[in-house]
Amino acid sequence: MRNNTNDKTLKNNYIQTYQYLISEYEQIKAKKHPIYTKVKDFYQAHGTCPQSFLKYYGRYRLSGDTSALLPGKRGPKYRTRRPGKEIEDLVLIEREKGCNRYEISSLLHCQLKGKVPTPSGVYTILKRHGKNRLSRPMQEEKRRIVKEKAGELAHVDCHHLSKDMICGDKKKYYLVCVIDSCTRVAWAEVIEDIKALTVMFATLRCFNHIADKFNIRFAEALTDNGPEFGTKESTQKAHHPFERLLTELGVKHRYTKPYRPQTNGKIERFWRTLNEDLIEGTFFESIDNFKDELFKYLLYYNKLRPHQGIDGKTPESTSKLVERVG
Repeated sequence: MRNNTNDKTLKNNYIQTYQYLISEYEQIKAKKHPIYTKVKDFYQAHGTCPQSFLKYYGRYRLSGDTSALLPGKRGPKYRTRRPGKEIEDLVLIEREKGCNRYEISSLLHCQLKGKVPTPSGVYTILKRHGKNRLSRPMQEEKRRIVKEKAGELAHVDCHHLSKDMICGDKKKYYLVCVIDSCTRVAWAEVIEDIKALTVMFATLRCFNHIADKFNIRFAEALTDNGPEFGTKESTQKAHHPFERLLTELGVKHRYTKPYRPQTNGKIERFWRTLNEDLIEGTFFESIDNFKDELFKYLLYYNKLRPHQGIDGKTPESTSKLVERVG
């Protein structure tokens, strides 16, 4: 088989064709062409795309070298747009902590000056090193880091109480609870409806109690996507009571994945514990009686009850040991 590797016929044809077109084009621009008076007639007669012709013509004028008339390789040259090894190493270090590409890009913007990878650039680095999927150790490390600081994340949720638990009272009652992700310190308030304004005031009372008694102030709050907790529409946030509360307190609002209560698993587990310890199989004389029992239970839960998720310690003892946000 013939080896055409060194055959320059195709290259020479490209150069000769463009040299001829350039001479024709320059005659038209100088108004000396014997046939064409307008450039568009020249393009049409030779079947030439104006954008492609002018691209090669511009390259030729700048360099003066006929090799500029040859088609170049598409896309950037190999490695020319790759970040340096130092940046790639930083990306991999943050990935080992369980951070996703958006978190990594944001962290690098804070740490470095100048050009840093975008989220898509971070993903390219991770894929190149086989780190584009979170491993189990990465997930465990992320969970450990999230638990390091009290006040880093508040889990907030509403819970429906059974009508049969209050003797002779058929009203609907609900609970609003706030739990600190790190220490498991929790506080709950009884409410009679789950309108946005009611939930907002109950949440504020929980925040204030936790701040006063345990010196914990939150940086972020995680809720489900219920209407009582707000809306993801940025234009409507300022008009929603719960969203406005978080904005005024400087608390970032995070949302669980739709139809995934496991995302807010700590508070879901609290509801189960509360039901088993206080509510299940018990009848209360009045709603005031239930509020009194709930108050006593929350004191027991925070001060005396060992918690499996924090190595058998109590939430109050843990809150005195861990570092606080800010």
